[in-house]
Amino acid sequence: MTEKEIVFTTEEGEEAGFFVLGQTTISGNNYLLVTDSEEDEADAYIMRELEDQDGQCIYEFVEEEAELEALSKVFVELLDDVAIER
Repeated sequence: MTEKEIVFTTEEGEEAGFFVLGQTTISGNNYLLVTDSEEDEADAYIMRELEDQDGQCIYEFVEEEAELEALSKVFVELLDDVAIER
């Protein structure tokens, strides 16, 4: 698996780096499966792509349980070598 590191800037101006494990589009919404480390037992997060008022691409963490559950199943199907434990 090839991860691509991306750096996000938080609302507080701090930088946070993540490794992209996968990407998918569902119902016109783009989602990223990211991890905070390249280690085998890293924490994984699902992020939704949005557009801010200036048309800039921004990402937010998906936090709603039902949406997380559904998206986790999609990413497990898409990525053979990824196991998501909740």
